[in-house]
Amino acid sequence: MAISPQNLTHPFRDDDGDKLREECGVFGVINAADAAAVTALGLHALQHRGQEAVGITSYDGKEFFSRRGLGHVAENFSSPEAIAELPGNMASGHVRYSTTGGAGLRNVQPLYAELASGGFAVAHNGNFSNAQALRGDLVTKGSIFQSTSDTEVIIHLVATSRYPTIADRLIDALRLVEGAYALIVTTPVGMIACRDPLGIRPLVMGRMGDAVVFASESVAFDVIGAELIREVEPGEMLQVDFKGEIKSLRPFGNQPSRPCIFEHVYFSRPDSIFAGRSVYEARKAIGAELATEAPCDVDLVVPVPDSGVPAAIGYAQQSGVPFELGIIRSHYVGRTFIQPSDSARHSGVKRKHNANRGLVAGKKIVLIDDSIVRGTTSMKIVEMMREAGAKEVHFRVASPPTAHSCFYGVDTPERSKLLAARMDIEPMREFIRADSLAFISIDGLYRAVGSTGRDKACPQFCDACFTGEYPTPLTDFNQTDTKSAELPFADPKAA
Repeated sequence: MAISPQNLTHPFRDDDGDKLREECGVFGVINAADAAAVTALGLHALQHRGQEAVGITSYDGKEFFSRRGLGHVAENFSSPEAIAELPGNMASGHVRYSTTGGAGLRNVQPLYAELASGGFAVAHNGNFSNAQALRGDLVTKGSIFQSTSDTEVIIHLVATSRYPTIADRLIDALRLVEGAYALIVTTPVGMIACRDPLGIRPLVMGRMGDAVVFASESVAFDVIGAELIREVEPGEMLQVDFKGEIKSLRPFGNQPSRPCIFEHVYFSRPDSIFAGRSVYEARKAIGAELATEAPCDVDLVVPVPDSGVPAAIGYAQQSGVPFELGIIRSHYVGRTFIQPSDSARHSGVKRKHNANRGLVAGKKIVLIDDSIVRGTTSMKIVEMMREAGAKEVHFRVASPPTAHSCFYGVDTPERSKLLAARMDIEPMREFIRADSLAFISIDGLYRAVGSTGRDKACPQFCDACFTGEYPTPLTDFNQTDTKSAELPFADPKAA
């Protein structure tokens, strides 16, 4: 993720202007013929995690080769000529979203540098919450940065470490960083994959014949025909050499894990396995729990496509109310976050979602969505359903209110722009103009993903976007951005 020195809060950007977005996805493979082609396929399966830029770095035993571009994987790596530029049996890749100050090729990963020990390429999913402080110290000591990415801090810390091996240098560097990371590093002696001590960002390991593969999600293995072996454990560092030997290190001790619970709610593809459970089944269970907690006297359960579909199925099955596609989504509409005006954004929402008028007219419906962030899209969808003739429009949300910004690699607004940080439930209902509004409780969410409830003393997941309880220090960020400080509740009519 890129950091702007002038603004350390995360800007809000999205194709609807109203969704949380993952910053990136990573993939790596070693000891595979045509490693770059395998990586391109794996990245294609991770495209939902980042759609603005993509890069692949390969190694042929003598040299490193890199190709990076703006746009989708298919736009940059679909031709034989593009893959031919990346020879070798080891490759790593990255798909990303950029943030303010972060657009442009200089921030596209994997980032590569020639160190005293040889080539070093790193692909990073997550965010270092003390990167700006570390960067300032490094610049003072003479480091020259080529990007605005927090990931480059790792390269400089490794380069200046005095430990003898590259693995020890990387451990030395990671002891200095705060926050969340899943890293894939390629070096002349092999590949290193590691995950932050709390396991906030996901990373899994698999096998494809003699090759070892790593990815942000297991769905990437399905696409390339690899077998999922296991998750990279929180705080674990795995070294794989060109003989296929795997060495596991635990340099950061053992801490209670805190994987991001929003992977279950929204980020991961439904056909992935996360934290040992099918994401699709978890989302159905969330919908069923939501139906138990917040029942609704309606004729139809209608998902907000596409992310609301599994939860809506679970809600319908639990409630006995028919599930119907009352909203049809066009998959061929360009991203609308670049539109400069509210009226243009509204038009973009209507071009992307269209009411199934003949189905919803005269019906009482409940809309199921994964989250409400700023609330503008929810309001427009409710309005669209009323214009289509719905008799009543209720709204149910498959996550608790998102009242706090994420500083661990998710593109979110600053807290003052989050609807749940400014309004209680009833004002939120008035703002989106629904007949009723309810969110799943935090304990209900935990139950749905396989826990007995949230352990307040030691939560099983990172849920800071809901609770404001951040599991790591946040050195770079203003305390008013991160703490559960009182914000003035807004007048829904003026929001």
